[in-house]
Amino acid sequence: MSDFVVDPVIQSLTHTLADWPLCRVFLYNDSRYQWGLLVPRRPGVIEMCDLGEEDQRLLIAEIARLSELIRPLPGVEKLNVGNLGNMVPQLHVHVIGRRKGDPAWPGPVWGHSDPIPWSDPEHAPLSIAVRNG
Repeated sequence: MSDFVVDPVIQSLTHTLADWPLCRVFLYNDSRYQWGLLVPRRPGVIEMCDLGEEDQRLLIAEIARLSELIRPLPGVEKLNVGNLGNMVPQLHVHVIGRRKGDPAWPGPVWGHSDPIPWSDPEHAPLSIAVRNG
């Protein structure tokens, strides 16, 4: 796994929270949402189908794990899980806690507006949940 590198765009928009068995877990730096990001620590992976069967199972399990951490966080009424990759080809999966009336509701968060960074990402609810979970 020494060839694994996180895309610079992802690095510029997030804060690293943890390494799980397959994925590096990130907090997306937008305080309006409880927003996590999973990036499989496998070099050259662009699509889910590029992962082997065991890694595909792990990815689904880690999506569910992150979803379980985000769901009880303040203001979360609905989870959005997405894997687009149009701007950043490296495989990454967004898990976003949404609520009626959030800035992008009911549309997608991508491209809606500029993020409002966390004042202290280490104390963001998701950061605490990942550390404690």
